[in-house]
Amino acid sequence: MLTDTTKDAIRAAYARLKDGLPGFRARGSQGKMIAEVAKALSRSGGAAAIEAPTGTGKSMAYLIAGVEVARFQKKKLLIATATVALQEQLVQRDIPLYLKLNGIEAKVALAKGRGRYLCPRNLAMARNSMNDSGQMGLAGFDADLALWAKPPQPRDKQALAQLGASFDSGEWNGDMDSAPEPVSDLLRPMLTTSAGGCTNRKCGFFMTCPFFSARRAVEDAEIIVANQDLVLADLTMPGEDEGWGGVILPRPDETLYIFDEGHHVPGKAIDRGASEVYMNATVRQLSRLGRQVHAAYSLTDKEVLGKLTLDVGDAKLQELSDALEELEKTIRLGWLPDPGENEPMYRGSLGQLPEAWVEHARMLSLLTGEVQRWLTAVRRAIVEMTDGGPTQEALSRELGMALERIGKQAACWRAWASDDPDNAPPLARWVTLGGDQQLVCHASAVSAGGLLRTVLWGNASGVVLTSATLSAGGNFRGFADAVGLPDDAVTLSLPSPFDLSAQARLEVPLMRSMPDAREEHAQEISDWLAEYLDWDAGNLVLFTSRAKLDRVLQRLPIDKVRKVRAQGSLAKAQLLAEHSADIESGKGSTLFGLASFGEGVDLPGKLCETVVITQLPFAVPTDPVGATYAEWLESRGRNPFIEVSVPEATRLLTQYCGRLIRNETDTGRIVLLDRRVVTKRYGAGMLRALPPFERVIERVT
Repeated sequence: MLTDTTKDAIRAAYARLKDGLPGFRARGSQGKMIAEVAKALSRSGGAAAIEAPTGTGKSMAYLIAGVEVARFQKKKLLIATATVALQEQLVQRDIPLYLKLNGIEAKVALAKGRGRYLCPRNLAMARNSMNDSGQMGLAGFDADLALWAKPPQPRDKQALAQLGASFDSGEWNGDMDSAPEPVSDLLRPMLTTSAGGCTNRKCGFFMTCPFFSARRAVEDAEIIVANQDLVLADLTMPGEDEGWGGVILPRPDETLYIFDEGHHVPGKAIDRGASEVYMNATVRQLSRLGRQVHAAYSLTDKEVLGKLTLDVGDAKLQELSDALEELEKTIRLGWLPDPGENEPMYRGSLGQLPEAWVEHARMLSLLTGEVQRWLTAVRRAIVEMTDGGPTQEALSRELGMALERIGKQAACWRAWASDDPDNAPPLARWVTLGGDQQLVCHASAVSAGGLLRTVLWGNASGVVLTSATLSAGGNFRGFADAVGLPDDAVTLSLPSPFDLSAQARLEVPLMRSMPDAREEHAQEISDWLAEYLDWDAGNLVLFTSRAKLDRVLQRLPIDKVRKVRAQGSLAKAQLLAEHSADIESGKGSTLFGLASFGEGVDLPGKLCETVVITQLPFAVPTDPVGATYAEWLESRGRNPFIEVSVPEATRLLTQYCGRLIRNETDTGRIVLLDRRVVTKRYGAGMLRALPPFERVIERVT
């Protein structure tokens, strides 16, 4: 419980913040948030979902409450974000400022996954490989151990040399996000590693490894900032005492969690449990794996590994390969894709696949399990060798990554072969046909609620989820279902600290066409933008699809196109920098963006005076995960459109509107070019749920 001592410490910390921050303004919303975060975190298993609009000062609010409660309870405070930008803001600015103002000394660590750090072993292998001009592998190695998928470009060689020199000299700590030289998509996977490819303490580079240096810093830290993917990865690992988590991050029962940008948590949790198998590629990888296993038996000079001779192991791999080809043959016989579809898909209704496919999946589940166990023993034998030289390093890496791939395959076949529980949503199970005619088998949970109830709620000491948009106009039902929020959790939607009715106007112009008339609506958007947008100002135009963005761009007059910066034409950071430079120099600039520009983009003042939302952001109806969940709701007499689609679109619409007013002095307008908010029954509810902007809705006369 929240003791008087903790309350006094929180009040004192808030007072020092008021006195120490120049231009600080006390905001009722921030004070309320501090109180609710403190209450939730001080209660064992406490939980809260807090919606805090832009300008609330939510990071300082949860730091004031979280740091003090964690200190008095002698627990770790873990802040999980969805973006690198917010992680850096917290670690470089907000947390140091808070600690300085309060005279607190605390160790702070930034936690990232292995893939975001340099692997010194792989760096050494890549540098050595440059001496082998033949196959660009390691001299004398089998082609299956070659590092370079294709010959490196001069810029790759230059980057490799620069990264190596910077790391050797200590000028660079190995964090790939701050690499001193741009790293290409070819080079990056060669210089990083995954959990499967890492040999941990057995590695000769263990003591200088950036990832393990960061891990040691996390173990010592009182405040940890991590990305949500890493936190969810840890929480879904089997821990001690048959619990979950505490493997790569502190134990959940000793940790207070704050998930900032919390609206991302349901999607990220679903992604954690998703699996897919590329059929052709998997068969090819098994053939390559067979050759690597031969090299392993040869290097260890053992006849039996994992209780199997090489001949028996070969037979197991062949049996698995044959079973994959049999399943592919069965799928192709049973499903004739529509040749008119761009991306053909077969989705099992309510997650149920044809019984013949399920039978094959059961066999594949058994076979992958057997190969997994055997391959684990083969790799262990390689890792534990005392002097296997460069071949040992290369085999350890390749076999480890092969094990990861087989683990993902096993997860997919288990999902296809398993029965769904009676009173919970089924798994989504589907097959797609790629442009290269390759079959891909997929499986995914359709809701994160069940997973998070198992690994987070009741497992953690306390959890707060916060974001500028979690609810649909103050209604948290959709979000609560999506994350499995406990019944006794606090849900709170705080009012905006800005005078939105005076600072912003929401306009819904008359439009002749609806979004489902693709060509007509695109033409009408182009016409409206050409005539009514102030092209000499800063604007943001948001689209729900790349196709719609391109259609509109093609129809715009050329003099307007020259003032457009479209997402995808340059890196996001460069687009925003060029946009800002043009506005600062008095030129107009208009950003065309998709969903990722609708959140997390900060364009204050003149950088954005008009936000145009071309279409209500409803989820694509063909999404197999959403479609399976919708079917399940319908099977129980519920309305998925009203329960899921409308609340989620409302939340996204609110998020998009939030791009306009970023501080007390911003003014501007939001223009919605989708008349469904006026003509459809659900539209009135969506408009009511939006912040209290002045409304200008053109009516048919």
